[in-house]
Amino acid sequence: MDTLKKFELMEKIVRELEDLQHSQQALIQKLGKIEVDNIDLGDKRLDKDLPDMHQRVADNLDTIGGILEYFAEKTQNFGDKNNVDALKEKQAINNANGQS
Repeated sequence: MDTLKKFELMEKIVRELEDLQHSQQALIQKLGKIEVDNIDLGDKRLDKDLPDMHQRVADNLDTIGGILEYFAEKTQNFGDKNNVDALKEKQAINNANGQS
């Protein structure tokens, strides 16, 4: 895999991790709303299971955040080390001139 394709794949993974992080945050918000609604309802099964679900999703969010931070930094370092901006410019020039 050439350097630019590798960098683009790394950037895609960073975006997917960010999307996953947002999804987990949305799950935590939804669980929180259900927990609040259940205060009035008082369903015992929800009282029992929701806190555990909330904690597992929160733990996943923490893990995703750590992975995202690590991989975003790795991607940035790879881009800097391999002068990806220059490679992108060269590719754009080649594409404009009809070259591969």
